[in-house]
Amino acid sequence: MDVGVGEIKPAAIAIDLHRGHLDLSVATMPVRSASDAKRIVAANARMFAWCRSVGIPVAHLVTTYRDAEEIRANPFWRARAEDPHATRKNVLRHNLAGMPGCTVMPELLDAERDWVVDTKKRYDCFVGTDLDFLLRSHGINTLLLTGINTNSCVLATAVSANVKDYAVIVVEDCVDTMDPPELHAAALACIRTAFGFVLTSDAVKQLPGLGAR
Repeated sequence: MDVGVGEIKPAAIAIDLHRGHLDLSVATMPVRSASDAKRIVAANARMFAWCRSVGIPVAHLVTTYRDAEEIRANPFWRARAEDPHATRKNVLRHNLAGMPGCTVMPELLDAERDWVVDTKKRYDCFVGTDLDFLLRSHGINTLLLTGINTNSCVLATAVSANVKDYAVIVVEDCVDTMDPPELHAAALACIRTAFGFVLTSDAVKQLPGLGAR
């Protein structure tokens, strides 16, 4: 399969796989159920273990806000916070610095090997972070996107990476959403139509050049 680059130089981009979404004992914006959280964590743990085994770096992007004003600066988020029926109604108290939600799920982090970028404040992982510098300084040209939420942060990051001329691959079994499942499907359809490839983790592992590196 041709992903559009001569030699694939990949990194796994783990988007918001933190306790604020996936540890339901502390999550302020949890995924739909404990079984969903368990499934997502297990799938990503397998994917990252394989990545590390073949020399593919893993970068964890973690949303962290200094205070609620950094969240309130977004007018749509501010308006939705007034809606008690919105899935994201807790946005103004989500992942404030010092909260337990601002930490990567421990099953997914290799602290000695992985990169952590904990300055993410918007859906697009490139906005306000040094992610682009990190990737380009290590010669990365292909992004394996995983994480939460498919229809916001994963979608926005896929679009941004595409316009920055990275090859984009969304790992289908390693992404999900706290929103209704039809939005997960719609986001994947948008990505595969215009912004990147959507492949299962098994298919990713079969791509030429992604074996032992």
